[in-house]
Amino acid sequence: MTQAPESNERTRIERYDAVSIEPRWQARWDELGLYRTDLDDTKNRYYLLTMYPYPSGDIHIGHWYIKTPTDAIARYQRMHGKNVFLPIGFDAFGLPAENAAIKQKISPREWTMSNVANMRRQLRQMGATFDWTSEVVTCDPDYYKWNQWFFLQFLKAGLAYRANSPVDFCPNDGTLAREQVEGADRRCWRCGAKVEKRDLDQWYLRVTKYADELLDFSEIRFPDPIRLMQTNWIGRSEGAEVVFRSTGGDEIPVFTTRPDTLFGATFLVLSPEHPLVTKLTAPERRAEVDAYVARSAIATEIERLSTDREKTGVSIGADAINPVNDERIPIFIADYVLSGYGTGAIMAVPAHDERDYAFAEKFGLPIRRVVARRGEEDAALSEAYIAHADDEVLVNSGEFSGQSAEEGGRRIVASLAARSEGKAAVTYRLRDWLVSRQRYWGTPIPVIHCPTHGIVPVPEADLPVLLPDTVDYAGVGVNPLTRDEAFLNVPCPIDGEPARRETDTMDTFMDSSWYWYRYLSPDRADFPIDQDRVETWTPVQLYTGGAEHAVMHHLYGRMFTKMIRDLGMVRQNEPWRRVFNQGQILGADGERMSKSRGNVQDPDELVSKYGADTVRLFLMFMGPWDQGGPWSPTGMGGVHRFLSRVWALSLDPHYKEPGDPDAGTLPEGQDEAAARSALRAVAHRTLRDVTADYEVFHFNTMVAKLMELTNTLFRYRGSVVAGGPEWDEAMRLLLLMLAPAAPHVTEELWSRRLAARGEEWSSIHRETWPTVDESAATESTREVPVQVNGKVRDRITVPANADAATIERAALASDKVRAILAGRTPDRVIQAGGGRLVNLVVRE
Repeated sequence: MTQAPESNERTRIERYDAVSIEPRWQARWDELGLYRTDLDDTKNRYYLLTMYPYPSGDIHIGHWYIKTPTDAIARYQRMHGKNVFLPIGFDAFGLPAENAAIKQKISPREWTMSNVANMRRQLRQMGATFDWTSEVVTCDPDYYKWNQWFFLQFLKAGLAYRANSPVDFCPNDGTLAREQVEGADRRCWRCGAKVEKRDLDQWYLRVTKYADELLDFSEIRFPDPIRLMQTNWIGRSEGAEVVFRSTGGDEIPVFTTRPDTLFGATFLVLSPEHPLVTKLTAPERRAEVDAYVARSAIATEIERLSTDREKTGVSIGADAINPVNDERIPIFIADYVLSGYGTGAIMAVPAHDERDYAFAEKFGLPIRRVVARRGEEDAALSEAYIAHADDEVLVNSGEFSGQSAEEGGRRIVASLAARSEGKAAVTYRLRDWLVSRQRYWGTPIPVIHCPTHGIVPVPEADLPVLLPDTVDYAGVGVNPLTRDEAFLNVPCPIDGEPARRETDTMDTFMDSSWYWYRYLSPDRADFPIDQDRVETWTPVQLYTGGAEHAVMHHLYGRMFTKMIRDLGMVRQNEPWRRVFNQGQILGADGERMSKSRGNVQDPDELVSKYGADTVRLFLMFMGPWDQGGPWSPTGMGGVHRFLSRVWALSLDPHYKEPGDPDAGTLPEGQDEAAARSALRAVAHRTLRDVTADYEVFHFNTMVAKLMELTNTLFRYRGSVVAGGPEWDEAMRLLLLMLAPAAPHVTEELWSRRLAARGEEWSSIHRETWPTVDESAATESTREVPVQVNGKVRDRITVPANADAATIERAALASDKVRAILAGRTPDRVIQAGGGRLVNLVVRE
């Protein structure tokens, strides 16, 4: 074995102290403006966006799990020469601020801005590369002014409108947002009373106009589950709209995806909210129908649509006429039909729909089979439910019997269309976006209600419509804005006569549907966006955040972009090129982290103990980024020890452990030249693999490979290789590869490295990502661990193409192995992984 010079003694170095290092570098980066993006430099631009947080009070470990790997991506891309823009802001309107205001008797603004200040501090201690000069806070009038401006443009374009619709209502606390309704039995979050539905005039955005376009994902890269969820939420269905009529001549349009089964419709079902229920209900049925409508109003949509729930309904005592055969069929109401889906009425075909079959069985209604598999037409008289099958033909369908289901359906629709009783149609599950909220802490909707002129938009010159600084939360059941006379009473913009302001505020998803455009010009006063910068920098290259936003924020953002595109403000069709969803960090109990459950991990505690770099690296190492899992700090100390080892290797390469006879020796079978070559090969193979991992966000395997490289360096520490050119190159590569993930410790060690060479300081984060030397990375030799009875006793170096016999001979020739065997012959020699590991089995 080749020994290092005996004169090498341990250099005394201070221990790795992240708590003192990290604030110093954060202040230096901020002083230098290291992460301020020049938005006018359009070369190699890379817009990286991560979801801005809600200022609930404190950052928890879940926020770190989103943002620190995103920051690693930003740093990695900068090292590849990209002009990275990574902004940050706060989604500052919302219900929690109102809840806190009521509970703590402070204003929502005071509570919110206090939390923003605290979270700014916490976000900065991550060491992230956020460009704070582009910050937006959505409760700032300079931001929400433009929410109001957009609303007015939508109103002019016919994309915003007012309509009457049901809302959740508490008899004590009044109108509630959906999130204020708790539990399967729908209780008020504040007083626990039963919540019911009431009709209110509310504001909508006409997003259904974009339903088909939203199904085109060709210009946006979503994870497959998100694309599927949006597709199902939009819910495009092709079929026919068929006009049934009451016996009194009232038209009852019905949408069906199976017009071929019209001859099997034996009853009609209306939603309890259908506008014709009151008119068509027979007097003798009125009491029972009214009671059923009232019960339906307190059931959730999930409950009403459940396939496991027993079907309920009542007859309204009226009939409808089936237009294909003029048959009179009874009309029922049932809560499994929803007014917001389709037309709010369905034709029931119990022979071929499981839900209709259950209803017909319960109420003794006719069941008529009208489609059958070809060749099984004789079974058509069966009254049992028969699921649809391939290659069906029509039976019991008059002149259309015998035709294929597809062709027969087309001909039935054509026949109805000729009589103006039906037409081919497409319907969607997607509904227009309800943007009204009956609460204070949100963007005021900028319209005025005039007794003479009706709804009058607030003039653009008068924006923003400001929220009052304080409101009276006393009393129950009313939005406090409705009691604020100074806010309410305004002159009509048209004639100056007394009028009243709209008191609804906007859904907070309005704030978050365009904030990435505002980041590009947060201080602009004359227009909501800088169109030149938007044209240059967007769509956003990468957007990171949670999958829980799939059919809310991710969908609203796409809708909003298409709406402002149609207003001529942007030219793009999608807001983001790619969306990546990280997994979710759960509490140790497996539940979502929340203060009420007491399962939140405060990262401040971890940072004060281990430092931000350890926390960052631990979160990246704990598993695949897109999976998440229950939180456990177990292993945090191991990650900290890894960084301490990197520290020691960088500052003290020649140290030899006292009393260790193998300290400073080279691995078995290596001379000095082979050792230098092997170290260089490991370093460049690691660079090749780590580069690939960064590209696909496999941070856990990236960290593991850096740990393996560190282990290799430790085996050469104190040897003749330590401190030499190959060692120096390997350490340089290790620091550069680690820098995006652990920015503080690598900056410190890089600084000391430059100082030791007498070179002027420059940040490691402005270095260029290294290039793999493929000739060095090609394995001429490889290292094989040797176990004796399952315990690693040595590591041997063999040719890369060594066969099993060569590996076995090398293992048995190891001095360490021979000492343990003490002349014994192994009973078995097991080689695993194609010779990647050898286990010598010896009977004790």
